[in-house]
Amino acid sequence: MKLIDRPLYLNQLVGLLHTPDIKIITGIRRCGKSKLLSAFADYIAKNDATANIISIDLTKIKFEHLKEYHALNDYIEQHYRPEVNNYLMIDEVQLCPDFELTINSLHSDEKYDIYLTGSNAFLLSSDLATLFTGRHMEIHVYPFSFKEFCTYFGIDGDYDEHFDRYIKLGGLAGSYSYKNDSDKEKYIRDVYDTILIRDLVDKYRLGNATVLKKVAEYLIDNVSNISSSRNISNSLEGAGTETNYKTVGSYIEHLCHAFVFYEATRYDVRGKTYLQSLSKYYLADTGIRFAVLGKRNMDWGRMLENIVFIELLRRGYEVYAGKLYQKEIDFVAMKGSEKLYIQVSDDITAEETFRREVSPLLQIRDAYPKMLLARTRHEVSDYEGIAIADIPRWLLGE
Repeated sequence: MKLIDRPLYLNQLVGLLHTPDIKIITGIRRCGKSKLLSAFADYIAKNDATANIISIDLTKIKFEHLKEYHALNDYIEQHYRPEVNNYLMIDEVQLCPDFELTINSLHSDEKYDIYLTGSNAFLLSSDLATLFTGRHMEIHVYPFSFKEFCTYFGIDGDYDEHFDRYIKLGGLAGSYSYKNDSDKEKYIRDVYDTILIRDLVDKYRLGNATVLKKVAEYLIDNVSNISSSRNISNSLEGAGTETNYKTVGSYIEHLCHAFVFYEATRYDVRGKTYLQSLSKYYLADTGIRFAVLGKRNMDWGRMLENIVFIELLRRGYEVYAGKLYQKEIDFVAMKGSEKLYIQVSDDITAEETFRREVSPLLQIRDAYPKMLLARTRHEVSDYEGIAIADIPRWLLGE
């Protein structure tokens, strides 16, 4: 498989060099965590001439004997070298039962700069505080962005046609190796099914895999729509699936912890308060939507909204679904003292559509930037202080 540089994540790791944290690379299956760890090891080897890199990939037969935590600890200690920087990198750490006992012990010695990756079944965000008694730091990896997609395929111009392709194929780059679309989609479905069954049903002994799949498919089919456990439960029961809102709520939480979905809670723009009732959910990658549901009930505008949401997370924003009086603002994005209001639309060539999209933004009375992202196919323009930008070009940073 072809590899590309991913400086967004590599720079995060470089920024954490020699900090006392246990660094844990997280993200949905097949998003490139192992490749990132390998690229980071290469970076250290090139920039620290005396580095002692203890690199262990527990999927490899040569490390089979380390799938016992005492043996893992002994191997690492045997390879420690005094008076140099010792870096410990373990890929698929969960393949060693009770690995956290070794990691916590080594961390307490303060001799190693520790970096880990692993299956989401064992390194869910919700589990990390329980697993590691010392301080830990997550480096969260997302599937390929549109910019990375263009880099991978050597695309330089004619972005509109390629963006349509990206919406359907998504950013799980393992699928790019296959020649026909059916094989690409099968790859993505296999990743998705593995998360649902192995990472969730098997680990957490969820009682009903069928209900979990139906909850996931409901969320896929309703990306960007306001949802609640109760209305999802009612919809499933109306279609003949026996469940209840507590089970649905639990399953949604598991799906978010496994990074299949991300939640956008609501934010009252006028009152500057966070609303606890109702949320929107977005897929980690739009390719999952096409692989699982095909073009059933297809809404291109909601897929564009999904891509913008994930890109904002990728850029380090906290992202909320905005509410202003009775109107909705797609995103309120915050990062430190920065705040940005965003509307997303597919086609704003019709005057009525354009007016509908800018209306909520015009009613916001503060001075923070406001933006309407759409398929304009033009450079950025301005309408009464609102930046009107083309989605593919915004994704590329133009």
